[in-house]
Amino acid sequence: MSSIFAQDSPLMRFLTRIADLMILNLIFIATSIPIVTLGAALTALNFTAMRLVRGKEESVTRDYFRSFRQNFRQATILGLGMLLLIAVFYAWFVVVTDLAPEGLARLVLLALWYLVAFGFALNLIWVFPYLATFEGTLREVLSTSRKLSWKHPFTSFAVAAIIALTVIVTVFSPQATGFGLLWLLIGFAGVAFITGVLFSRVFAKYAPELAPAEEPDEE
Repeated sequence: MSSIFAQDSPLMRFLTRIADLMILNLIFIATSIPIVTLGAALTALNFTAMRLVRGKEESVTRDYFRSFRQNFRQATILGLGMLLLIAVFYAWFVVVTDLAPEGLARLVLLALWYLVAFGFALNLIWVFPYLATFEGTLREVLSTSRKLSWKHPFTSFAVAAIIALTVIVTVFSPQATGFGLLWLLIGFAGVAFITGVLFSRVFAKYAPELAPAEEPDEE
């Protein structure tokens, strides 16, 4: 029985990880409330989650705010740009669906919208994890993120599916998330941790030290 509650037992490692994710989730929500800091918060969330995946975390709070400070300028610019483009895509969709006349032209415009929006979404998926992991100019971050999104389609589609699934479940079956309580407790950090496993495996191809940690063998 004592071995179950030993510090390095599977149970205690699992409970410690859950506690870390709950702390990370709380910090992320708190720093995302000012919308202008959303980009920096997303970058720090991904940075800390991937540190947890690799087993390299020092302290969830310390790791988070170190990334938040170091990447604040670039992440804020990217975050505001992201919000602006989302607004543009929304306005474009409203114009096409509500104002464009029925017929072939409307179908073409909608098809073009879905194509461009899909490409934008795949690129966006990589931007903040990449910024959290590597250094570079804004141009380099955007360019490399776009290349990674198409060079690693499995990861891109898997991450997109995970995010889409959580949104669908939250919208259409809110009771499954405790009507939002799960998101307040661990949801954002949990999703970042799961996707962090996928991102870390890709990034490890370019920097082996970024590979996810392996579970220690049981004696």
